[in-house]
Amino acid sequence: MRLSHGAPGAKVLAFGGYQPAEVVTNDDLAARLDTNDEWIQSRVGIKERRIAGPQESEIDLAVQAGGKALAASGLSAEDIDLVIVATCTLEAQIPNAAARVAHRLGIDAPGAFDVNAACAGFCYGLAAASDAVRAGSATNVLVVGSEKLSQWVDWNDRTTAVIFADGAGAAVVGPSDTPGIGPVAWGSAGDKAEAITVRGRASFLEQEGQTVFRWATTALHPVALLACERAGVDPADLAAFVPHQANLRIVEAIARKIGADKAVVARDITLAGNTSAASIPLALSRMIERGEVPSGGLALLLGFGAGLTYASQVIEIP
Repeated sequence: MRLSHGAPGAKVLAFGGYQPAEVVTNDDLAARLDTNDEWIQSRVGIKERRIAGPQESEIDLAVQAGGKALAASGLSAEDIDLVIVATCTLEAQIPNAAARVAHRLGIDAPGAFDVNAACAGFCYGLAAASDAVRAGSATNVLVVGSEKLSQWVDWNDRTTAVIFADGAGAAVVGPSDTPGIGPVAWGSAGDKAEAITVRGRASFLEQEGQTVFRWATTALHPVALLACERAGVDPADLAAFVPHQANLRIVEAIARKIGADKAVVARDITLAGNTSAASIPLALSRMIERGEVPSGGLALLLGFGAGLTYASQVIEIP
């Protein structure tokens, strides 16, 4: 028996993001719900969000983001030999998203699988991609986080309708002579799994907001610091902190606790809402497009959500 040997390290070659065209503002929601712009912004920090149309699926969103990341990477579809899609909002579990996304992008016969770690899904997929490249199981990997949460939200429930949105973000991961993706720090709190649930296809997404808020603001900053420790990175040297865009108050609370005073903190939630597994790559792709973070700088990623699952790693910004 032989084992394959891969590259010494793995790195992100490029990011890409995509949002649907329809903008839903807080005033739009206030017209149908017992809420208002001040109430929403003070509690979750969201001003507006994007919602996909009835004919636009999470597969469509993933193809758009994946295509942008692939184009920005300088690689062709023929160069990709593994596709990973992180999503928790498929209408049906079979067939999976990854094989369909690969086919739509012209990627021929890659390994293809989905990851469902909810809002932590992109970081889980990124860790799997990095390990595959370093182990020799893959050479170049497309990792996509794509969600159409609008089809799982009760639009008459102000506790969830004001938060969740649709979108996709993607990254291309390839080989590197030096580490460009640090070791992952991940885990789960299954004893709190009932805090975020979908009971069945006839049900909507439900969450215990205060339970999730307390957990996120007290339990997750040590995970982020552990990811820095494993990567040998001082938080003071980070160029960016990109946590899951769950709630602006959560984002800012964790940012204060990790001591990354020089880092640009992603606050994409204000205009994108909570897009679950899409939120981290979508936020970072927009930060790169706007020139807010330097190429070659270090970014700390932190995903967390239903399960309750979490994962964090340091990456070099492409």
